[in-house]
Amino acid sequence: MTDHFRLTMAQLNPTLGDLAGNAARARDAWAQGRDAGADLVALPEMFVTGYQTQDLVMKPAFHLAAMAQIETLAADCADGPMLAIGGPWAEGGRLYNAYHILRGGRVIARALKHELPNYNVFDELRHFSSGPLGGPFDAGALRIGTPICEDAWFPDVSETLAESGAQMLLVANGSPYFREKFAIRMNQMVARVTETGLPLVYLNMVGGQDDQVFDGGSFVLNRGGHLAVQLPVFEEAVAHVDFTRGPQGWEAATGLRAVAPPTIEQDYRAMVVSLRDYFAKTGFSRALLGLSGGIDSALVATIAADALGPGNVRCVMLPSRHTSRASLEDAAAVARALGCALDEVSIGGPQEAVEAALAPLFAGRAADLTEENIQSRLRGLLLMAQSNKFGEMLLTTGNKSEVAVGYATIYGDMAGGYNPIKDLYKTRVFATCRWRNEVHRDWMRAPAGVVIAPRVIEKPPSAELRPDQRDDDSLPPYDILDGILEMLVDGDASVAQCVAAGYDRAVVKKVEHLVYISEYKRFQSAPGTRLTKRAFWLDRRYPLVNRWRDNGEAGPAPASGA
Repeated sequence: MTDHFRLTMAQLNPTLGDLAGNAARARDAWAQGRDAGADLVALPEMFVTGYQTQDLVMKPAFHLAAMAQIETLAADCADGPMLAIGGPWAEGGRLYNAYHILRGGRVIARALKHELPNYNVFDELRHFSSGPLGGPFDAGALRIGTPICEDAWFPDVSETLAESGAQMLLVANGSPYFREKFAIRMNQMVARVTETGLPLVYLNMVGGQDDQVFDGGSFVLNRGGHLAVQLPVFEEAVAHVDFTRGPQGWEAATGLRAVAPPTIEQDYRAMVVSLRDYFAKTGFSRALLGLSGGIDSALVATIAADALGPGNVRCVMLPSRHTSRASLEDAAAVARALGCALDEVSIGGPQEAVEAALAPLFAGRAADLTEENIQSRLRGLLLMAQSNKFGEMLLTTGNKSEVAVGYATIYGDMAGGYNPIKDLYKTRVFATCRWRNEVHRDWMRAPAGVVIAPRVIEKPPSAELRPDQRDDDSLPPYDILDGILEMLVDGDASVAQCVAAGYDRAVVKKVEHLVYISEYKRFQSAPGTRLTKRAFWLDRRYPLVNRWRDNGEAGPAPASGA
């Protein structure tokens, strides 16, 4: 029996629903492994379909076509190394999240996911049946156990595989990014290695899918939790890992050990990757956005330019009678620094026409929020018209603080197809702009240096919908607002807990009220990059109609860590 085994890890980016394209990527990875003398080429969870499929996987025509692709792959990859790939499996009237092992022209083994996640963005109990605890498959030189993603977070699955004779654990994942998640994954996998005494391969996919970003960061652990291989985050990689049998069992040779960048860089790259892939996978290549001269639109323009290239990003300034000269100058400076085109379309004429049309109905009523929202909706109309005419996807630019409290106009500045900063609080927007001005990486397609002028970052935020307007006329200062929102939204804290943390009760109650009454706006908002465990959409699902408010009747509840 041989004492050597070569595994090819394919940390790749599938496109959801592109069954033939994903299978072609799997064949290419298999060919690379074959040429490198691999014994097994492994791809991530549900790779043949892309992940997450949501209800699409329940459509018989879809999952049967995916199963047929795997059979075709087996035939195509008959002469060479084994191929392991994730995909659905239907049997006995049930549908499973499965991991298929292909060798010699057929599927020789199939693991069925046992632990189905049903929290945060996951809803697998809706889509799949739980498979039985299984055993390892025979890989020739050794026996390999294959926990599928969530399975590896529960000791019993890995322990059962070890007790059944597994000599290595290969964990196929579709694990999406949220801030600081890598350390959580690593701690869990070290625990599995410690419990079983087996080396472990953690293989994750990369790329964006709707709001989620799969960040890769695949790794290999030897006994004792010692890191042998660490692949980069957010990048595709095909790596060949050599295992040798020693007196204590199998051990991986030390290979690439990439260092993960700091959190602020990971967040920024997640926004770039998600925007890039949302465009590429929906067939768009060019972006459009309203550039106001403010910090939020400046950051979105920078993210878009880094993702798509400055030549594929067009900015439009839409001034009104309330737009300051400084805002016009700041917008022009940002577009110029990025190398993006900038057009100007005044809303003055349309605004006068709409106000004149409504004047008979509004006679005797003072100007108020209505007139402010007309301006925002006119901008949305003019931008969407350009999007339609030129085939550019319109980006929205509201940060998480604004999205949380509804400080945005539905059918106005909320109009658009994607929002990369939707899960980024305003205080983090400031920090991210300063970071991007100081840092440039080779994956950024916009120029290096100061692309967001300091004046844009430092001036008081304003929607400029009335004379001398400032955001803090309507909202608490952003450091206070974000602190409260992080407790109420991200931590599910009670009002009493916010007060105990030092926030004024009246301010907390105002913020709570704004969060609840804005649910209908978020329901109709554009998707955006998920950066936290409590992003708006699948992570946090609240009713649109809700009369409940936290008045402390039941006492303060513990903050959720979920």
